[in-house]
Amino acid sequence: MRYGYWLPIFGGWLRNVEDEKMQPTWDYVSRLARRSEKIGFDITLIAELNLNDIKGVDAPSLDAWSTAAALAAVTETLELMVAVRPTFHIPALLAKQAANIDQISGGRVSLNVVSSWWAEEAKKYGVHFDQHDDRYARTSEWLDVVDKAWKEDHFSYAGKYYSVQDLVMQPKPVSKPRPTIYAGGESETAKELISQKCDAYVMHGDSPERVAVKIRDLSERRERKGLPRMIFGVAGYSIVRETEQEAQQELARITDVKQNAAGYQNYQDWLANTQLEQRVSLEDYSVSNRGLRSGLVGTPQQVADRVGEFEDAGVDLLLLQFSPQMEEMERFADSVIQPRATASGF
Repeated sequence: MRYGYWLPIFGGWLRNVEDEKMQPTWDYVSRLARRSEKIGFDITLIAELNLNDIKGVDAPSLDAWSTAAALAAVTETLELMVAVRPTFHIPALLAKQAANIDQISGGRVSLNVVSSWWAEEAKKYGVHFDQHDDRYARTSEWLDVVDKAWKEDHFSYAGKYYSVQDLVMQPKPVSKPRPTIYAGGESETAKELISQKCDAYVMHGDSPERVAVKIRDLSERRERKGLPRMIFGVAGYSIVRETEQEAQQELARITDVKQNAAGYQNYQDWLANTQLEQRVSLEDYSVSNRGLRSGLVGTPQQVADRVGEFEDAGVDLLLLQFSPQMEEMERFADSVIQPRATASGF
C-alpha cells in the first residue's frame, strides 16, 4: 500500500470547523510536504480550485501549479499529483509546464485530470463551462494532445476543441513513457474515458466492498481494451485515537453540521453538476470527498485492519485527509504506517 494525502491548500477539509490550525500558506504546506516524505508518505494530491469550496469563496486557497513547482524544488521523494482541469488549461501549454516541473523534481510529477464541476467558479474567472458529457469530450481531446506532446515532436492534431500544428515540446518529461495520469468519475462517460486514456482511477471514500466492485468494473473495461492493469486509489478521512470512544468523540465534533456554513452553497453547486452513483448524505458534506465513508476511524489496530481490507480489495493508494494535518499525519505514521511496515518485514 502507498500512502498519500491531500495537500491542505484550502486551510482544511472540515466544513463545520472554521479554524483547523493549518493555514493555506506556502510556509505551512512546504513544511508539511518535507516532513511527510520523512515519515512514510509517498504522494501528495494538490487540488486545483481558484476559489475555496471548503471554507467559502472569500477564503484564501493556494494555486496548484505554482505550488507544485515550488514543492518540486524542496522535496526529494514525494510524488506530486497535481490536479488539472482541461477547461482552465490549453493542453500543449500544460504539457510543457508539467514537463518542466517533472524535470525540476527528477520525475516526480503526475496529473489528476478533473472535468470541472463548479459553474460559478468558471463564471467568476471568465472560463467557459461545458455541460457534463461535453466536458468529458473536451477532456478526451485534451488528453490526446498532452500525451502526444510528451512523447513526440512535429505532430499535428485537429479536433472539435483543440488543434496544434507541427508541435515541438522540449524537454520531455523525465517520467517514461509519460507521467502517470490519474482521474476519477462515477458516470458511465467518465469511467469509459478513464479506462481508455488514463493510467489510474481514484475514487471518493467508500467501503472496501463497494470499492472492490468499482475496481473490478474498471479492470474489466481495461481488459476488454487490451490495456494493462490500472492503479487504484481511494480517498479517506482518518481519525486515529487510543480508544474507540475517543475516536467517536472526534467524529461527533467534526460532523456537527451547520447548514449555514460558508461552503454549503458551493457543495450544492457541486451536487447539481455531477452524476453520482449514490445519494450523498448531509454528513458527507461535513468532510470533503466522502472521506468518512472509508471507515478509517478508530484505534490504531482498527484503522490498520481497515487499511488491510482496502489492500485486499485491490487498492494501491490511499489518499488521506487529516485535521489538523501535521499533527494527525504524525499520529497516523507512528500508529499505522510504521507498524504495518514492520509487520510486513519492510
